[in-house]
Amino acid sequence: MKLTIREFFGQHDLANPLLPQYLRKIDAELAQAVRARGCLHCLVGVLHSAKYKRKPRSGQKECEDELRDSFCCDQDGCRKRHTPPSVRFLGRRVYWGVVVVLVSAAAHGITPERMRVLREALGIDRRTLERWRQWWQETFVQSPFWKVARARFMPLLSEKSLPLSLGRAFQVTRPGQLRQLLRFLAPITTGSIPLEGLM
Repeated sequence: MKLTIREFFGQHDLANPLLPQYLRKIDAELAQAVRARGCLHCLVGVLHSAKYKRKPRSGQKECEDELRDSFCCDQDGCRKRHTPPSVRFLGRRVYWGVVVVLVSAAAHGITPERMRVLREALGIDRRTLERWRQWWQETFVQSPFWKVARARFMPLLSEKSLPLSLGRAFQVTRPGQLRQLLRFLAPITTGSIPLEGLM
């Protein structure tokens, strides 16, 4: 049984064919905000475009190259890279951020057989899914981002069921809310911009 990610997750943002366009627009806004601030290191440099190619996987077909926004300071002696946060890419993972979030969340509440079908439909190896799960359970919950951001949720979210508990808190089955969740997670997608400037 060949299943698409939209069929698996039902009718919400994923069912919207304009989702990739919306996510690119949000990334462009985030990039523009970083560029407008100028260099955060030397404080005088102008940031020039230094985009690089990414080829994220979705499991549906071979993806075309996507450009990841990034900037470089123009000042000799500085030249520091500034890679803005992103709603499309979840750090260095090779799958789209939305796939990592939703598949990791789905792993908490579905039968092993349905999880097998999902993994096969998206081309996700069992070991990859385990790494994602470990990242949510260990690395993410210990991150400076989460230690600050978790305070915004009352009642507190169950860290053992992340990212499912985040999805429920953001009500991702409602239109527009998946994008809000991805925007919330955007600060963790870059290491070149200090967290204080993103939250």
